[in-house]
Amino acid sequence: MLDYDKEAGAYDESRGGEARAGAAADAVLGLIPGPPDAPGRLLDLACGTGIVTRRLAAARPGLQVTGADRADGMARLATARLPGAVLLADSRRLPFPDGTFDAVTTVWLLHLLAGADEVRAVVAECARVLRPGGVYVTTVDKAAAHDVGSDVDAALAARPRRPATDAADAVTAHAAAGGLTPAGRAAFRGHGQGRSPRSTIADLRRGWFTVLRPDDPRVEELAARLAALPDQNRRRPDPRFGVRAFRKPPAA
Repeated sequence: MLDYDKEAGAYDESRGGEARAGAAADAVLGLIPGPPDAPGRLLDLACGTGIVTRRLAAARPGLQVTGADRADGMARLATARLPGAVLLADSRRLPFPDGTFDAVTTVWLLHLLAGADEVRAVVAECARVLRPGGVYVTTVDKAAAHDVGSDVDAALAARPRRPATDAADAVTAHAAAGGLTPAGRAAFRGHGQGRSPRSTIADLRRGWFTVLRPDDPRVEELAARLAALPDQNRRRPDPRFGVRAFRKPPAA
């Protein structure tokens, strides 16, 4: 897994910047009911640099938005964007009482977790801190979204993969175990995230593909296949990322 303290400074630029953040925030907000001035509280868990969190707060001025992240480097950048509204927290043990928030969001968290047990624990915590009637919104199927049927994907087909911890069906099952029911879905474009052969070779060699260490001999085998492709600097189509919403049943 990447060291997100070290990645923090270049994180936004390497992942679509403001364009992708805006698309992500719009998709998330479309699944959170209520007018912009409706009062309430929202937790953006694993908020990273706060680039999406800030947009959630700006679009819904009625919401008190809190950002939380486990990586100190990320949280410092988020704090600069949302002073006084960001804290360090472990997503498996949130420092909030039951029923604190009207909405909880996890954009780019579940795919990073170690396995089904950890995902189940995080989703259960998100459910716990939701008030009755509240909504949990999360991205799903991140790795699969990058496979857009391009020649770059074909060159990478033989690479080893770890099982997806954020598969939509699995996340839905974890949500159900936490007492949440499906409440909608959306998708957004990963602006600037399309792969080019040259950028993908660089990602392989720096350990971006988490199952392949940079010193694994398969890295150079895959790099050679990518180097043989035409248009080395042309990015292939951007991915489209999935978002799912789940609701906590209202109190009786």
